[in-house]
Amino acid sequence: MNLSELAQGIAGGGDGREIPVTGLFSDSRAVQPGALFAALSGVKADGASFVREAEAKGAVAILAAEGADLPTDLPVLRAADPRRALALMAARFSGPQPKTIVAVTGTSGKTSIAAFVRQIWSAAGHPAASIGTTGVVAPGRDEYGSLTTPDPIELARLMAELAAEGVTHAAMEASSHGLDQRRLDGVHLSAAAFINLGRDHLDYHPTVEDYFAAKMRLFDTLLPTGAPAVIFADDTWSDRAMAIALQSGADVLTVGRKGTFLALKRLEHERHRQIAEIEAEGRIHRVVLPLAGEFQMANALVAAGLAIATGVEPGQALHSLEGLKGAPGRLELAGTTASGAPVFVDYAHKPEALENVLSAVRPFTTGRVIVVFGCGGDRDRGKRPIMGEIASRLADIAIVTDDNPRSEVPASIRAEIMAAAPGAEEIGDRHAAIRAAVASAGAGDTVVIAGKGHETGQTVGTTVHPFSDHQEVRAAIREAGQ
Repeated sequence: MNLSELAQGIAGGGDGREIPVTGLFSDSRAVQPGALFAALSGVKADGASFVREAEAKGAVAILAAEGADLPTDLPVLRAADPRRALALMAARFSGPQPKTIVAVTGTSGKTSIAAFVRQIWSAAGHPAASIGTTGVVAPGRDEYGSLTTPDPIELARLMAELAAEGVTHAAMEASSHGLDQRRLDGVHLSAAAFINLGRDHLDYHPTVEDYFAAKMRLFDTLLPTGAPAVIFADDTWSDRAMAIALQSGADVLTVGRKGTFLALKRLEHERHRQIAEIEAEGRIHRVVLPLAGEFQMANALVAAGLAIATGVEPGQALHSLEGLKGAPGRLELAGTTASGAPVFVDYAHKPEALENVLSAVRPFTTGRVIVVFGCGGDRDRGKRPIMGEIASRLADIAIVTDDNPRSEVPASIRAEIMAAAPGAEEIGDRHAAIRAAVASAGAGDTVVIAGKGHETGQTVGTTVHPFSDHQEVRAAIREAGQ
């Protein structure tokens, strides 16, 4: 593809527009001969500083913001929003995408919803994929990933690969970072969804309002006019999300207790499952969801809504909920102690998620709820006392431990949590904290190990040390049974 074809209708300027372009890069260290280098301004560095390095490595053109001063004689493409231009170019360069793509945004539940939609589509006979925090899952693929929303170049390449492999349906997470940084702007969406909004990423977004606005780009900018927008109706931010989606011309479909597209009429909790009555198109469907926690029912309803909105028959979609498997590390049963106490691993690392998971296990806990949790370093410090208060209020035994302290002093993070968690126990060593929780669990108790979920490492400083909550739970149960 030449430079003119790549830039048409997306970016202006640039001499020598017939120059062949062999790839796109936003990291100067990865540039290869024949590439276009996107000199983007970031939080920590300005891409203009790396133009000479990209040129030395064989870049043949540069993409930059209008007015950016660049030290180069290469052709320069200019765009008012170069991040969006890069995403659109990447999609054009990489080629076809799966025919049906949906994206879900919200603070908690995105990973589960993407996985659930994939499973419902698969049950309906569609070759389907899910993309998100736990990686990429598709026919013949199960790859771990590190970003909720991949960068636009990688995402476009991935979509083209999936399409070439025969995937026709793809569900993906839309993180606030990904939306704000235009990573999804080249994705051809068929439908989108909103699940909830809580406190998260305030180390990146100045305010909760900015955080919400970033998420709403999914509806006011990216979703085509007239396309379905599935909104979970029971969150405190739902009405605002619905208003924005409606104003943007979306076909708004609400789900939940207040929903009209899929209305949750009745819900009964059991130890490892839920029994629901859901109204769809005037008919009541009895659904046995094999997952605990009302938040998982909310996730399942949004997933079913997306599947139905993209062509799956309502009865089939709702029946498929009975075969759902939870996403890794989402209220996942990691083991059961000799006394019969279940030990769950959950990714809850933000206030609302921790409140949801502790509230979810209470209905089937006849004894005590025991939780092990911490807060990450170099992240929003304001959520630390909030999570401490939640754990102290909703758990009978709260153990505060380390959870990816990164460059911060672990003891200082724990102290900020403990200040709002009267009666909590502090055990900095996560290995020891998990063993203490498991050893203390008796008949009727429930243990929740929160924060890391599917992760397989503990980041201390700049080093990622191998650490799996799942493995630690199993080892602790073995040791406690000896």
